[in-house]
Amino acid sequence: MRTSNYRKSLPIDKKTWNIIWGGLAALVLAGIIFFFTYYKVDHVEVMGSSHYSEQEVKEMILRGPMASNSVLAPVLYTKKETGNIPFVDGFTVTQINRNTICISVKEKQPVGCIPYLDSYVYFDRNGIFIEGSKTRDESVPYFDGIQVTHVIMNEKLPIKGTTVLNTAVALSTIFQKSQMIPDHIQFDQSYNISLVYGDITVLLGKDKDLEEKMSRVLAILPMVSGQKGVLHMENVTNSTKNTFDVEVEEITAENWNGGYDENGDYTGDGEYDENGKHIGPKPVTELDYALENWVGGYDEEGDYTGAGEYDAYGNYVGPAPTKESLEANGDWKGGYQEDGSYTGSGEYDREGNYLGPNPGQDEDGSTQDAGNDGGSSEDDSNGENQEDFSGESEPDSGGDEDENWDDGYESGEYDEN
Repeated sequence: MRTSNYRKSLPIDKKTWNIIWGGLAALVLAGIIFFFTYYKVDHVEVMGSSHYSEQEVKEMILRGPMASNSVLAPVLYTKKETGNIPFVDGFTVTQINRNTICISVKEKQPVGCIPYLDSYVYFDRNGIFIEGSKTRDESVPYFDGIQVTHVIMNEKLPIKGTTVLNTAVALSTIFQKSQMIPDHIQFDQSYNISLVYGDITVLLGKDKDLEEKMSRVLAILPMVSGQKGVLHMENVTNSTKNTFDVEVEEITAENWNGGYDENGDYTGDGEYDENGKHIGPKPVTELDYALENWVGGYDEEGDYTGAGEYDAYGNYVGPAPTKESLEANGDWKGGYQEDGSYTGSGEYDREGNYLGPNPGQDEDGSTQDAGNDGGSSEDDSNGENQEDFSGESEPDSGGDEDENWDDGYESGEYDEN
């Protein structure tokens, strides 16, 4: 009898299949963990970005869990075009090594911006409108005086004539080379060019010899730094002497920086600044001058109290001047009498120039001006006798009232008491 070597195979039970599938799932999971751990992004390099910091670029581009994998990030986050990131055309993400990726940013290249409505319009060297923003990029030259009626994205700005655009591009190129971008560039109606650097205005005149003009400007600006004035660069020839008209700032009590003596010691009233330059005594403020020349300070009995509202002759001049009362006069700097004394309602200024009455004085006479010309005083400081005695009518006739009524009321003055 022959014995068969064939053995019938037994079916795999459910438990065995579970073990097999569980093992495969564990292997896959282990592979995924290994993949994301081994290729975990620990370092990100950013290239080509001048408008945004490295951190800003990372936050804008690397969004989502796959951004942490150096293999998947280049596939999922590379974009040739971006429609929602200002000044960026596109960006490319590449793997440097298993833990490092690089973001290369392709930026739009504005050469200038102009104001339009409540925004800033940026354009490239061809005059194409490439971006609009509510905030100004200080690294892009700002042109004032270039007017447009409308703007359309990715279309040329409707600037009248090509000369202005060519000038703007030429200036922008010079500024980018020198890194000395002015606060703004102005064009007047005749397209004369002015550059504003803080308190210094540079007059370039017409678009002629810009390279030579700017070469001289860039050489002179460091020498006049910290000053105020106008640098004339309208013409540049070998025989031309460019001038700088210094604007001398008027010294006032607010900007006076003296207080030092000749030896450099601070005394508070010295006539020198901390650098030893003689600048004269501290100017007197309007309030100090008015208080110094105020004629009031006496009470009704003629005694000096310092705060009384009468002068030495018993004339009512109102309260002492204050910062608030002087500010309430606006541009009117009067309040002085012809002799230089301050009453608050005098019609002269402190230099003795006649200004006329205070235009801000109410017609009803609420501004006190009685007694300024040496007339008799009023007695209304205690709130009594405030009725308007115009003399148009007398008390009812009859009795003692008629006999005791003082005719002085007819002129608006008080009786002998």
